[in-house]
Amino acid sequence: MGTVSELWRYPVKSMRGDRVAETAVTERWGLPGDRGWVIRDEDAGELRSAKKWAELLQFHARYVEEPQGDATPTIEIDFPDGSSMRSDDDTVHEALSAALGRRVTLWPRRPVDDHEHYRRRAVDEADLRTQLGLGPDDPFPEYSDMPEDVLTELGYYATPRGTYFDAMPLSLLTSTAMASLQAAVPDAAIDPRRFRKNLIVTHEPGGDGHPEFDWVGRQLAIGEVTCEVVMRISRCRMVTLPQADLPHDRSVLRSLARDNGAEFGVYLRALSPGTIREGDEVRLV
Repeated sequence: MGTVSELWRYPVKSMRGDRVAETAVTERWGLPGDRGWVIRDEDAGELRSAKKWAELLQFHARYVEEPQGDATPTIEIDFPDGSSMRSDDDTVHEALSAALGRRVTLWPRRPVDDHEHYRRRAVDEADLRTQLGLGPDDPFPEYSDMPEDVLTELGYYATPRGTYFDAMPLSLLTSTAMASLQAAVPDAAIDPRRFRKNLIVTHEPGGDGHPEFDWVGRQLAIGEVTCEVVMRISRCRMVTLPQADLPHDRSVLRSLARDNGAEFGVYLRALSPGTIREGDEVRLV
């Protein structure tokens, strides 16, 4: 069905990450270290992402050493003012609080039984519509294809406990889908960084539409790894937000909402662990 052209890992939820040439893939964690850290709003007592705090995308995070398995090693964060600080610096919480203008702390993944750490607080409808990029009359996504256990978790917790994923551990987007979106919004900067997917797959040239949607419910062999394609991903305002050299652009989400019900890319679940490398073939099983 194509080849893996790019692999991306994001050490801190909603901060910018890095492209990697190869990576292990595990059943529970996806790419080791992906979304291994998070910013917590200490006044609200809740985990935060760029859905609510867009400025998080102005920070860039990298691991000081390569993560293995469920480990979340020390990270280094580049701040918007050009300074850098490591997560093991005793003043990192104060520095992040000053940069964000809020009382925050930086956390590695916590155990599944730390319920209060992951707890979702009450959100009013107007705030939720803003986070999802919905207008006052737009319907909320149904998420009917989401696995029941994940949907139940997200009813009570900001992320599935034990992880900082929005929903599932792996995500994929094809070059064909990006090209189709680019054709719909020719003046927009359609770049993989906007969509924060783990795998970018170069599909057959000249195609159009969203071939990955047809893979839902099927299995993919990617390098040494077999994955189940679980569901389409419903996108929110994050795809419109500025980061690095990408400008703020509302047309991206408007086009996705108009043409695809705001769905773009797919979630995967690894069925067998192994290694994925850029250039690996992607085959339907």
